[in-house]
Amino acid sequence: MRYLIISFFLNIITIASAQQPIPSSGKIIRHSDFPSNFVKPRTIDVWLPEGYSAEKKYAVLYMHDGQMLFDSTITWNKQEWGVDEVLSQLMKKKKIQDCIVVGIWNGGTSRHSEYFPQKPLEYLSKEKKDSLYYSYRPNGQSVFQGESVQSDRYLKFLANELKPFIDQTYSTKKEREHTFIAGSSMGGLISLYAICEYPDLFGGAACISTHWPGIFSLENNPIPDAFLEYLEKNLPSPVNHKIYFDHGTATLDSLYPSIQKRVDRLMKQKGYKKRSWITRVFPGANHSEVAWRARLEIPIVFLLRKK
Repeated sequence: MRYLIISFFLNIITIASAQQPIPSSGKIIRHSDFPSNFVKPRTIDVWLPEGYSAEKKYAVLYMHDGQMLFDSTITWNKQEWGVDEVLSQLMKKKKIQDCIVVGIWNGGTSRHSEYFPQKPLEYLSKEKKDSLYYSYRPNGQSVFQGESVQSDRYLKFLANELKPFIDQTYSTKKEREHTFIAGSSMGGLISLYAICEYPDLFGGAACISTHWPGIFSLENNPIPDAFLEYLEKNLPSPVNHKIYFDHGTATLDSLYPSIQKRVDRLMKQKGYKKRSWITRVFPGANHSEVAWRARLEIPIVFLLRKK
């Protein structure tokens, strides 16, 4: 009986996740089971603003955790980013350039392994690396769920398969200065990793509530040091790249301030200034789509403001 109940709820979750989001404005084109030679197939939801026309060219914002972006009625926690509402209003007010959004669904059990920056692991001993795979969330669930880190493959999927498809299928501005990437938590980490690994592809990254610990504890955690060492060697040039960071101070975000301050010092050392870099703190904000939606306008305007 317990097995039947679990199966029933899993089926409901599967059916709900298969529903297409209904945006408040614009329209969503769904590409189901998008194939890849690098990662398992996944849903890609492309949001087009009101009045989208093939006669115009649009900037492109790639966003991770695509199932959480547009419609709270079909998300697991009944929250959403409100991406369609926020971008529509900003375009109407002429605050940002015309833009489409590519919502990349996460891989479910492979989410953490796809979003965890891979090359910083090279700075860890084999013993420390192996210990990561035995780390757990506060609820007792395995962090990596038996999956090895595969973010390099995930980025190859974005760079070599998804972006070429988007540029061929939609009326886009293909250049770096019109191509952006954004995400929250682990999605913030992979957005930063993407702009470091593919600086010729992405002109800006929004790293919201960046999950600097990598796992769910700071105690005896070597990951932040490895991330800092990687960034010291691989941050892209501030001349033609923009990077946005932020965090709240409640729930999971309470783990981030001390590490973000170290990252901020490094950004200054690497020549990042107000024009190319922002770090914002939101006292009392927690780790949720509701919190990220409330401040989404800030990174969007920073990255996509009209010149």
